[in-house]
Amino acid sequence: MNRKMVCLWSAFLITLYISQFGCAPKGDENNQATGKSQPGDSTTVHGATSSNNTNHSNEDAVPVEVMSVKEGEISSYLLLSSNLETEKMADVYSRVQGLVEKLFVEEGETVQKGQVLMALEANEYTLAEQRARVSYLKQKNTFERAKTMHEKKLLSKEEFEQAKFNAESEEITWKEAKLNLDYTRLTAPISGIVGERLCRPGDRIQPTDKLFSIINTEEMITVVHIPEKEIERVVKDQEAFISSNHLKDQQFQGWVKRVSPAVDPQSGTFKVTVGVKNTDNKLRPGMFVNVHIITDTHKNAVLIPKTAIVYENENMNVFVVRDSLAYKIKLNAGFQDHSFVEALSEIQAGEKVIVVGQAGLKDQTKVKIAGERENY
Repeated sequence: MNRKMVCLWSAFLITLYISQFGCAPKGDENNQATGKSQPGDSTTVHGATSSNNTNHSNEDAVPVEVMSVKEGEISSYLLLSSNLETEKMADVYSRVQGLVEKLFVEEGETVQKGQVLMALEANEYTLAEQRARVSYLKQKNTFERAKTMHEKKLLSKEEFEQAKFNAESEEITWKEAKLNLDYTRLTAPISGIVGERLCRPGDRIQPTDKLFSIINTEEMITVVHIPEKEIERVVKDQEAFISSNHLKDQQFQGWVKRVSPAVDPQSGTFKVTVGVKNTDNKLRPGMFVNVHIITDTHKNAVLIPKTAIVYENENMNVFVVRDSLAYKIKLNAGFQDHSFVEALSEIQAGEKVIVVGQAGLKDQTKVKIAGERENY
């Protein structure tokens, strides 16, 4: 090649080199020195996207409250309703007539058996008792003399027996007078609470007048009528308990006290009397209560709180938290009571069920536990 061609070829190579390996712009140098990337940097954009996805994932987790499933005892029962009655109740009447002098108790007060409730004016009865006593002592002395004379053969057998009968008759009269005097102070026939006071000081009363009613509330009863198909499931001394809407979250232990052997042909039911101890005196006669007669009991049952149950048509569902996911499980239910349902399968003791926030959840929704309840 001639000299001119060599120069042109050299210039071309220099230009090509500069275009391929030339210095970066100042802005690029600064970015390289500081480690910053341009908006078009694919690595930086990918990293930012990953961070945003992580934050978005945390925000999607639904906060819920859970409760650990426990094992316990649960029973099946017959549920009926009735009113409470008192097993022991007594109306108080006077044995004698007279004027009310003083009252010692009022309605609502607790009394013991034999405690004085009221006193009548007793002047006439006191005099009658003294008169009868004097007559008896007089006849008794006559009998003693007749006895001595009879022993000495100075008195016939007939006269001696007549003196004896007269003394005994006067003694009975005196005892009756003493009894009437005692009756002027009315006493409680049973221990309990004064339910009614139907007299006032100054009233003249007769033996037919009801004066007080005493109610013993230590033991109450309630009478229920059970369908005849359940007659083989209820026996005397069977366990039961009483609850009331007025006394929430309280149960009162009871038992089947009496079972009628006959079925009412009109209603198709048989009568059962349930007794209940009222040691705290919270139950009152006439109170409307729910009667639970226990027919069977399961020990060590897996208990699901009813607050965890989501009803869907006729099905009961529970959400169980496993690995931060809420799994929707159809509850295979066993016995139930007012607080729990027995789980017969799939759910184990120790698992955590959602009790707050489960409404509207779908199966395998991501959740985060915001709190855990300790007590049912």
